[in-house]
Amino acid sequence: MGDVNANSRCQSTGDPQLDKAVHQWLTWDQNRWTRAQVEALVAAGRLDDLRNRLCSRMSFGTAGLRAPMGAGFSRINDLTVIQSTQGLHSYLSRYFADFSSRGVVVGFDQRAGGERLQQPAFGNAGGSRDAQQRRSCPSVLHVRPHAPYAVRKLGAAAGVMITASHNPKEDNGYKVYWCNGAQISAPHDKEILRSIVHQLEPWSASCWDEELVETSPLRTDPLIQINSCYMDELTSLCFHRDLNRSCPLKFVHSSFHGVGHVYVQQAFQTFGFTPPIPVPEQKDPDPNFSSVRCPNPEEGESVLKLSLLLAEKENARIVLATDPDADRLAVAEKSDRCGWKVFTGNELAALLGWWMLFNWKEAHPDPADSQKVYMLATTVSSKILQAFARMEGFCFEETLPGFKWIGNRIHELSKTGNSVIFAFEESIGFLCGSLVPEKDGVSAAAVVAEMAAYLHNKNLSLNQQLHNIYQTYGYHVSKTSYVICNDPPTIQKIFSRIRNFDGEGSYPKTCGGVQIIHVRDVTTGYDNSQPDLRSVLPVTSSSHMITFTLQNGIVATLRTSGTEPKIKFYTEYCAAPGVSEVSSLEAELRKTTGALLDEFLEPEKNNLIRRCV
Repeated sequence: MGDVNANSRCQSTGDPQLDKAVHQWLTWDQNRWTRAQVEALVAAGRLDDLRNRLCSRMSFGTAGLRAPMGAGFSRINDLTVIQSTQGLHSYLSRYFADFSSRGVVVGFDQRAGGERLQQPAFGNAGGSRDAQQRRSCPSVLHVRPHAPYAVRKLGAAAGVMITASHNPKEDNGYKVYWCNGAQISAPHDKEILRSIVHQLEPWSASCWDEELVETSPLRTDPLIQINSCYMDELTSLCFHRDLNRSCPLKFVHSSFHGVGHVYVQQAFQTFGFTPPIPVPEQKDPDPNFSSVRCPNPEEGESVLKLSLLLAEKENARIVLATDPDADRLAVAEKSDRCGWKVFTGNELAALLGWWMLFNWKEAHPDPADSQKVYMLATTVSSKILQAFARMEGFCFEETLPGFKWIGNRIHELSKTGNSVIFAFEESIGFLCGSLVPEKDGVSAAAVVAEMAAYLHNKNLSLNQQLHNIYQTYGYHVSKTSYVICNDPPTIQKIFSRIRNFDGEGSYPKTCGGVQIIHVRDVTTGYDNSQPDLRSVLPVTSSSHMITFTLQNGIVATLRTSGTEPKIKFYTEYCAAPGVSEVSSLEAELRKTTGALLDEFLEPEKNNLIRRCV
């Protein structure tokens, strides 16, 4: 450690607070690459960059950390992973009397540094404080849903997944799961963060031991066992295996340079299908995402280009794309008349919700059984499941955005004998059944394939069935997009203006000339549709989210992203069953969406960058 302390005597920046942060970093960090980054920034006098990296810390966002990789307390690197794991370990040790025997599941995907970051996460999972603490670490890359599945299957105290999902290649993340398999939520997230801050200095030199993952006798590799159990349980979602075996449809699958290829192939075989045709350029893990500008299949046709070209060549009618950690699923279908239809997350949810309900009803003819059956959706997602529930008699609930809310609600409902047969968030995150309390692109891909095969046997396409659903339950026309704002004070100013639109504490009264009849602001807890003016959904003061219900039946929400510099907007026109003038519904929705942006966000005035794909 003498060499490290010597190197920590870096030249002064002229800012005592910053000098202290630089000294602290160079004293603790033993990774030569990130140490060199800080030393180079000091030498170059790049003080703003140093302050950004060293004078603030990452906070637990959507059940963990996500940030660019690099040196600094506000970035993902060996030291911040060590600090996070120390805090997690300390909290788990206090919370679970049997923590030493239960242990922690640690996994990673293909991102640059993922395997490297597994080492400090594993090496410090027990550290010198608990030499007997068991740890389960996979030997190869795996999909994100396997981590929470393994936590529940192995009875672990918690799980950590090193992933940044569909974020740019420069990012990585540290996703934490509780013992119930759901993403951590309050109060655990705040308690873990408090525990991290109270013990920032690495506990011992073993934290940096690059050989520890491979040599520790406490480490087990459960991946083969977990994947085998997962595929066995996946059969509970397969309802028409004989039909699948004879299915003439061809499927193309892209794993978007991530880890989904092997597991989607196996899931198809589990369902009796011939495995899908992989997109060769995107089949293998690649942390540089070399064939796509953005590794997010939610962006639609522009990022699915290679998949669609291959499907045309192979005469495949269905394209499936999982994001890099395979927890999300995009689907496109070839139309005989108008090219490719890329389904939105809300449209796919209508199809999957119908399919899961259809098969559940086949197995449960007694209407009384529906009283214990639930579907869940986040509040910014389509209300189509609510329309199903009203007509079919099962239960529906909304949660705050993020699958941590869905996963934890599934756990609570299961304790009272209820079952969740489908849950989703509009950002192409789906959970069929309750195999794992997390969105799961692997199981969803197989379920979509079986649904497509069944419909094909009935001379129906996915898109035709979607319109049948809307005819029965009412058209739900939605628009989801975002603007980028790289200046946090501007975001604060925008939402402060909305909350004081016509004077202090007064929200907008109209949007595009249409009266606003209800306003719900979960940031402040205000909801004027409730007798006590208090929101039923939990208050989330750490982010902004305001929902407007208009007199014309359109529901519109503005919210900030927990992981990206975006203001997202969601609008939906929920028509009554039988209304089929879709073009007029779409026109009204476009008008209202445009007014929402222009009147409330003022993109040009605030230098917001509109989504461009």
